[in-house]
Amino acid sequence: MKPGKATILIIEDEKDLAKLLKYNLEKEGQEVLTASDGAAGLSEFEKERPDLVILDLMLPKMDGLQVCRAIRKDSSTPIIMLTAKREETDRIVGLEMGADDYVTKPFSIRELVARVKAILRRTSPVAQKGEETRHLGELRIDFERHEVKVAGQEMTLSPREFQFLKLLVEVEGRVLSRNQLVETVWKPQAEIDARTVDQHIARLRRKLGAEGDRIITVKNIGYRIRWD
Repeated sequence: MKPGKATILIIEDEKDLAKLLKYNLEKEGQEVLTASDGAAGLSEFEKERPDLVILDLMLPKMDGLQVCRAIRKDSSTPIIMLTAKREETDRIVGLEMGADDYVTKPFSIRELVARVKAILRRTSPVAQKGEETRHLGELRIDFERHEVKVAGQEMTLSPREFQFLKLLVEVEGRVLSRNQLVETVWKPQAEIDARTVDQHIARLRRKLGAEGDRIITVKNIGYRIRWD
Protein backbone atom coordinates (compact mmCIF):
# COMPACT_ATOMS: atom_id res chain seq x y z
CA MET A 1 0.00 0.00 0.00
CA LYS A 2 1.44 3.39 -0.98
CA PRO A 3 1.73 5.93 1.85
CA GLY A 4 -1.63 7.70 2.13
CA LYS A 5 -3.05 5.95 -0.93
CA ALA A 6 -4.54 2.52 -1.59
CA THR A 7 -5.19 0.84 -4.93
CA ILE A 8 -8.76 -0.43 -5.18
CA LEU A 9 -10.03 -2.75 -7.91
CA ILE A 10 -13.75 -2.56 -8.77
CA ILE A 11 -15.10 -5.59 -10.65
CA GLU A 12 -18.61 -4.53 -11.67
CA ASP A 13 -20.51 -4.93 -14.94
CA GLU A 14 -22.94 -2.05 -14.28
CA LYS A 15 -20.91 0.73 -15.92
CA ASP A 16 -22.75 3.62 -14.27
CA LEU A 17 -22.30 2.12 -10.82
CA ALA A 18 -18.62 1.38 -11.44
CA LYS A 19 -18.11 4.96 -12.62
CA LEU A 20 -19.89 6.36 -9.55
CA LEU A 21 -17.83 4.21 -7.17
CA LYS A 22 -14.61 5.14 -8.94
CA TYR A 23 -15.44 8.86 -8.73
CA ASN A 24 -16.23 8.76 -5.00
CA LEU A 25 -13.22 6.65 -4.05
CA GLU A 26 -10.88 8.84 -6.07
CA LYS A 27 -12.30 11.84 -4.20
CA GLU A 28 -11.04 10.12 -1.04
CA GLY A 29 -7.54 10.02 -2.53
CA GLN A 30 -7.51 6.36 -3.61
CA GLU A 31 -6.25 4.94 -6.87
CA VAL A 32 -9.06 3.02 -8.59
CA LEU A 33 -8.96 0.34 -11.28
CA THR A 34 -12.07 -1.16 -12.93
CA ALA A 35 -13.05 -4.30 -14.80
CA SER A 36 -16.45 -5.17 -16.25
CA ASP A 37 -16.39 -8.98 -16.11
CA GLY A 38 -15.02 -11.65 -13.82
CA ALA A 39 -12.26 -12.94 -16.08
CA ALA A 40 -10.94 -9.43 -16.79
CA GLY A 41 -11.19 -8.59 -13.10
CA LEU A 42 -9.13 -11.61 -12.07
CA SER A 43 -6.52 -10.80 -14.70
CA GLU A 44 -6.34 -7.20 -13.45
CA PHE A 45 -6.01 -8.43 -9.88
CA GLU A 46 -3.12 -10.74 -10.74
CA LYS A 47 -1.36 -7.99 -12.68
CA GLU A 48 -1.84 -5.07 -10.27
CA ARG A 49 -2.23 -6.73 -6.83
CA PRO A 50 -4.55 -4.03 -5.41
CA ASP A 51 -5.00 -3.34 -1.70
CA LEU A 52 -8.77 -4.01 -1.78
CA VAL A 53 -11.31 -5.48 -4.20
CA ILE A 54 -14.96 -4.46 -4.61
CA LEU A 55 -16.52 -7.46 -6.32
CA ASP A 56 -20.01 -7.88 -7.79
CA LEU A 57 -21.55 -11.33 -7.29
CA MET A 58 -23.34 -11.54 -10.65
CA LEU A 59 -20.76 -11.05 -13.41
CA PRO A 60 -20.34 -12.25 -17.01
CA LYS A 61 -17.65 -14.85 -17.90
CA MET A 62 -16.83 -15.64 -14.24
CA ASP A 63 -19.20 -14.95 -11.37
CA GLY A 64 -18.12 -13.21 -8.19
CA LEU A 65 -17.83 -16.42 -6.15
CA GLN A 66 -15.46 -17.93 -8.74
CA VAL A 67 -13.35 -14.77 -8.73
CA CYS A 68 -13.34 -14.65 -4.93
CA ARG A 69 -12.29 -18.30 -4.71
CA ALA A 70 -9.46 -17.74 -7.20
CA ILE A 71 -8.17 -14.69 -5.32
CA ARG A 72 -8.27 -16.53 -2.01
CA LYS A 73 -6.03 -19.32 -3.31
CA ASP A 74 -2.94 -17.18 -2.76
CA SER A 75 -4.00 -13.81 -1.37
CA SER A 76 -5.61 -12.32 1.75
CA THR A 77 -6.47 -9.03 -0.01
CA PRO A 78 -9.73 -7.64 1.49
CA ILE A 79 -12.82 -8.27 -0.64
CA ILE A 80 -16.14 -6.44 -0.37
CA MET A 81 -18.84 -8.32 -2.26
CA LEU A 82 -21.76 -6.53 -3.94
CA THR A 83 -24.99 -8.29 -4.82
CA ALA A 84 -28.63 -7.66 -5.65
CA LYS A 85 -29.55 -10.86 -3.79
CA ARG A 86 -30.95 -10.47 -0.28
CA GLU A 87 -31.14 -14.05 0.99
CA GLU A 88 -29.00 -14.85 4.02
CA THR A 89 -27.65 -17.97 2.31
CA ASP A 90 -26.12 -15.84 -0.46
CA ARG A 91 -24.37 -13.67 2.11
CA ILE A 92 -23.01 -16.67 4.01
CA VAL A 93 -21.76 -18.38 0.83
CA GLY A 94 -19.89 -15.20 -0.10
CA LEU A 95 -18.34 -14.98 3.36
CA GLU A 96 -17.43 -18.66 3.31
CA MET A 97 -15.63 -18.14 0.02
CA GLY A 98 -13.46 -15.56 1.79
CA ALA A 99 -15.21 -12.21 1.30
CA ASP A 100 -14.58 -9.79 4.18
CA ASP A 101 -17.75 -7.74 3.80
CA TYR A 102 -21.07 -7.97 1.97
CA VAL A 103 -23.22 -5.11 0.66
CA THR A 104 -26.69 -5.57 -0.82
CA LYS A 105 -27.84 -3.37 -3.71
CA PRO A 106 -29.16 -0.73 -3.63
CA PHE A 107 -26.76 0.75 -1.09
CA SER A 108 -25.51 4.12 0.09
CA ILE A 109 -22.29 5.18 -1.66
CA ARG A 110 -21.25 6.98 1.52
CA GLU A 111 -21.72 3.80 3.55
CA LEU A 112 -19.66 1.74 1.10
CA VAL A 113 -16.87 4.34 1.12
CA ALA A 114 -16.94 4.25 4.94
CA ARG A 115 -16.59 0.47 4.90
CA VAL A 116 -13.68 0.68 2.46
CA LYS A 117 -11.91 3.21 4.68
CA ALA A 118 -12.53 1.10 7.81
CA ILE A 119 -11.06 -2.04 6.21
CA LEU A 120 -8.04 -0.14 4.87
CA ARG A 121 -7.39 1.31 8.32
CA ARG A 122 -7.40 -2.17 9.84
CA THR A 123 -5.16 -3.67 7.17
CA SER A 124 -2.71 -0.79 6.76
CA PRO A 125 0.88 -1.66 7.74
CA VAL A 126 0.90 1.59 9.73
CA ALA A 127 -2.04 0.36 11.82
CA GLN A 128 -0.06 -2.74 12.77
CA LYS A 129 3.23 -0.94 13.53
CA GLY A 130 4.64 -1.38 17.00
CA GLU A 131 2.64 -4.49 17.88
CA GLU A 132 4.44 -7.52 19.27
CA THR A 133 4.73 -11.17 18.35
CA ARG A 134 2.83 -13.77 20.38
CA HIS A 135 3.50 -17.52 20.66
CA LEU A 136 0.91 -20.06 21.81
CA GLY A 137 2.16 -23.61 21.41
CA GLU A 138 2.92 -24.05 17.70
CA LEU A 139 0.97 -20.88 16.86
CA ARG A 140 3.00 -17.73 16.14
CA ILE A 141 1.26 -14.38 15.46
CA ASP A 142 3.31 -11.43 14.23
CA PHE A 143 1.06 -8.37 14.52
CA GLU A 144 3.53 -6.04 12.83
CA ARG A 145 3.91 -8.20 9.72
CA HIS A 146 0.30 -9.38 9.74
CA GLU A 147 1.70 -12.92 9.67
CA VAL A 148 0.46 -16.16 11.25
CA LYS A 149 2.44 -19.41 11.32
CA VAL A 150 1.60 -22.85 12.65
CA ALA A 151 4.60 -25.12 13.26
CA GLY A 152 6.65 -22.81 11.05
CA GLN A 153 4.20 -22.90 8.11
CA GLU A 154 2.61 -19.59 7.14
CA MET A 155 -1.19 -19.52 7.10
CA THR A 156 -3.12 -17.35 4.63
CA LEU A 157 -5.79 -15.52 6.63
CA SER A 158 -8.19 -12.87 5.37
CA PRO A 159 -7.90 -9.48 7.13
CA ARG A 160 -11.09 -10.22 9.04
CA GLU A 161 -9.88 -13.64 10.17
CA PHE A 162 -6.61 -12.08 11.32
CA GLN A 163 -8.56 -9.43 13.23
CA PHE A 164 -10.61 -12.09 15.03
CA LEU A 165 -7.45 -13.94 16.04
CA LYS A 166 -5.71 -10.73 17.12
CA LEU A 167 -8.64 -9.72 19.33
CA LEU A 168 -8.84 -13.12 21.03
CA VAL A 169 -5.08 -13.15 21.66
CA GLU A 170 -4.99 -9.58 22.96
CA VAL A 171 -7.48 -10.32 25.76
CA GLU A 172 -5.34 -13.30 26.85
CA GLY A 173 -7.97 -15.95 27.37
CA ARG A 174 -10.90 -13.79 28.43
CA VAL A 175 -14.25 -14.35 26.72
CA LEU A 176 -15.36 -12.04 23.92
CA SER A 177 -19.06 -12.04 23.11
CA ARG A 178 -20.28 -12.22 19.53
CA ASN A 179 -21.57 -8.65 19.90
CA GLN A 180 -18.12 -7.45 20.96
CA LEU A 181 -16.58 -9.13 17.93
CA VAL A 182 -19.18 -7.60 15.61
CA GLU A 183 -18.77 -4.09 17.06
CA THR A 184 -14.98 -4.21 16.77
CA VAL A 185 -14.44 -6.07 13.52
CA TRP A 186 -17.37 -4.93 11.36
CA LYS A 187 -17.70 -1.31 12.42
CA PRO A 188 -19.47 0.49 10.70
CA GLN A 189 -21.11 -2.65 9.28
CA ALA A 190 -24.79 -3.24 10.10
CA GLU A 191 -27.05 -6.29 10.27
CA ILE A 192 -24.39 -8.84 11.16
CA ASP A 193 -25.81 -11.81 13.04
CA ALA A 194 -24.28 -14.49 15.26
CA ARG A 195 -24.25 -17.05 12.47
CA THR A 196 -21.95 -14.86 10.38
CA VAL A 197 -19.49 -14.59 13.28
CA ASP A 198 -19.63 -18.37 13.72
CA GLN A 199 -18.88 -18.91 10.02
CA HIS A 200 -15.73 -16.75 10.25
CA ILE A 201 -14.55 -18.48 13.42
CA ALA A 202 -15.15 -21.92 11.87
CA ARG A 203 -13.08 -20.97 8.82
CA LEU A 204 -10.32 -19.55 11.04
CA ARG A 205 -10.20 -22.78 13.06
CA ARG A 206 -9.88 -24.86 9.90
CA LYS A 207 -7.01 -22.74 8.62
CA LEU A 208 -5.13 -23.02 11.92
CA GLY A 209 -5.30 -26.83 11.81
CA ALA A 210 -4.47 -28.48 15.14
CA GLU A 211 -3.97 -25.07 16.76
CA GLY A 212 -7.52 -24.13 15.75
CA ASP A 213 -8.69 -26.09 18.80
CA ARG A 214 -7.35 -23.23 20.90
CA ILE A 215 -10.40 -21.18 19.94
CA ILE A 216 -13.02 -22.28 22.45
CA THR A 217 -16.76 -21.74 22.05
CA VAL A 218 -18.40 -20.45 25.24
CA LYS A 219 -22.01 -21.57 24.92
CA ASN A 220 -24.56 -18.76 24.41
CA ILE A 221 -21.86 -16.10 24.88
CA GLY A 222 -18.99 -16.06 22.41
CA TYR A 223 -15.38 -17.21 22.16
CA ARG A 224 -12.08 -17.27 24.00
CA ILE A 225 -8.62 -18.56 23.18
CA ARG A 226 -6.95 -21.24 25.26
CA TRP A 227 -3.97 -19.52 26.83
CA ASP A 228 -1.04 -21.74 27.74
